Amino acid sequence: MTDVVFPTPHVPVDTRHLISRFWRCASGFWIEPWPFHAGIITGAVIAGTIAQMVLQFRLNYWSRDFFDAFGRKDGNALQHQALLFLLLASASIGTAVVALWSRMTLQRRWRAWLTRHLMDRWLTNQNFRHLRFRKNEDHNPEFRIAEDARVATEAAINLAAGLLSSVLSAVIFIGVLWHVGGDLTVEVFGYGLTIPKYLVITVAAYSLVLTLAMTLVGRRLVTIIANKNGAEAEFRAAASNLREQGEAPGRADDEPVDQKPIDTAFDVVIQRWRALCAQLMRTTLISQGNILAAPVIAWALCAPKYLTGTMSLGEVAQAVAAFVMVQTALNWLVDNYAGLAECASSVNRVASLMFAIDALEVAPAVLPVPPREPGFCVVSEAGALAAGE
Repeated sequence: MTDVVFPTPHVPVDTRHLISRFWRCASGFWIEPWPFHAGIITGAVIAGTIAQMVLQFRLNYWSRDFFDAFGRKDGNALQHQALLFLLLASASIGTAVVALWSRMTLQRRWRAWLTRHLMDRWLTNQNFRHLRFRKNEDHNPEFRIAEDARVATEAAINLAAGLLSSVLSAVIFIGVLWHVGGDLTVEVFGYGLTIPKYLVITVAAYSLVLTLAMTLVGRRLVTIIANKNGAEAEFRAAASNLREQGEAPGRADDEPVDQKPIDTAFDVVIQRWRALCAQLMRTTLISQGNILAAPVIAWALCAPKYLTGTMSLGEVAQAVAAFVMVQTALNWLVDNYAGLAECASSVNRVASLMFAIDALEVAPAVLPVPPREPGFCVVSEAGALAAGE
C-alpha cells in the first residue's frame, strides 16, 4: 500500500513544505476548469512586461540623442526629439495601462479561484468545526481565506511580474553599459591601470553590497509580518466572540460582557505593529539611501570620461539612466523585501490551513497518534479508508 504523508497540526512545518503545499493547490487555477483562459491572461501579463521593457530601451537611446542635441544647441534636432518623445511616451503610457489591466485581471481571477476552493474544502463535511492548528498559531481560518489568500495571490503576481521585468532590464541595460562605458584607464602611482567594462563591474559590486545589507537588516521581516497578521486575526476573532456573547439568547440587555480578551488582543496588535514599524525603518534606511546615491554614483563614474572628451553629454545621460536601471534590476530583492516577506507570510498561513484540512480529510481518526518521524504522521491508504468509513 502507498503511504499518505501529512504534517501533524501540533508539530511545526518548515517553509519548504508550506510553499510546496500552497503551490500544489494554487496551481490548479492554470489546470482547471478553463486553463486556456488562465493561459491567455498570463500571456498578456508577460507580453505587457516585455513591451514595457522594449519601450524603456528605446527611451534610453532617446535620452542620448536628446542630450547630444542639447549640448550642440541644435534646435531642429531638439524639436525632432521632442516629437519623438511624445510618440514614445504615448506608447509607454498605453502599454502600462494594458499591462495593469492584465495583471489585475489575473490577480482577481486567481484569487477568486483559490478562495472558492478553500471555502469549499473548509465547509465540506463541516470541516470548520474540527480544524486543529499547530501550537502557538492563531485559529482563525476565516482571516486566512479572506485576507491571506488575497495577499498570497496579488503579491505573488506583482512579485513575479517585477522579477521578470528586472531580469529583462538587467540583460538589456548591462549591454548598454558594456557598449557605452567601455574601459576606464586611471593613473595609480604613475602607472596606467585599465579597468575593463568598469560601469558593469561597479554596478554589479554596488548591487551585491546593497542586497547583502538588506538581507542582513531584514532577516526577521517574514516572522514579524506573520506575527502581525496573526495578531490582527486574533483581534477580529475576539471582537466576533464579544458580539456573539452579547447576542446570546436569554442574555439580559444590561448584563455586562467581559471586555478583557478584546483589550488584550488589541494591545498585542499595537505591539506587533510597533515591531513592524521598527523593522521597516531599518530597511527604509537602505532602500531610500540607495535611491539618492545610485544616480550620483553613476554621474561620478562617467565624469572622468566626459571631462576628457571620450564620452559625450548624451552618452553620459544614457549611461546614468542605464546604470540606475541595472542597479534597480539587480537590487530587486532590496526593493521588494517587504513585499516578499508579506507574500511568504500569507502563503505559509494559507498552506497551514490546507494542511489542517488535509489532516481531517485523509485520516481524522489517527491525528492523536504520535508521529513516526518528527513533523509527520504516516498512514497507509487502507487505514485512511477504514477511518473514513
